[in-house]
Amino acid sequence: MLEGKVVNLRVMVKEDLDFFVECHNDVTYYGEDGPIMTQMSKAEAEKRFENPPPLVTLTERGRFVIEKKDGKRIGFIAHYFVLPSKFMEIGYDIIPSERSKGYGTEAVQIMVDYLFLSKDVARIQAVTNVGNKASQRVLEKAGFKKEGTLRKAGHVRGGPTDAYIYSILREEWKEPKILTKNPLKTFSS
Repeated sequence: MLEGKVVNLRVMVKEDLDFFVECHNDVTYYGEDGPIMTQMSKAEAEKRFENPPPLVTLTERGRFVIEKKDGKRIGFIAHYFVLPSKFMEIGYDIIPSERSKGYGTEAVQIMVDYLFLSKDVARIQAVTNVGNKASQRVLEKAGFKKEGTLRKAGHVRGGPTDAYIYSILREEWKEPKILTKNPLKTFSS
């Protein structure tokens, strides 16, 4: 478990699939600026969890549940290598009732610390819809810089949409913001 000040990140397990399916199938979960995801049954989620699609098995990927200190699950954060380059991309989401409380920012900061402490990467990036101002604030508070616009990079509510690409470089990060500098104290099982 990766422990923060107000949230913890825990590796997603099979018992989290009910929560995942509930969030994924809620058309309001991703907000007005997010996609309406393809609906998925729990059986389909279990199948994908146990046997990830081939692209996922070719890359290193981690999916974590974001939990408040009381253990309440409030969202997800994931990382994966962008092929063929050797840098990581992250994605995250928080349930609507827990947004705008700083949980997303801390989860991103924890993930950035974890990746720079445990992986040989020089860059971590994230992509957000141009209309998703909350996600842009999360990334900026976590030290990411907006690099540019990806034209028609997404599909939201029936039409193409532009996205912003953000990144943080190892030299901009410099040291952990949330996680202890001694990973042995932080990464407990």
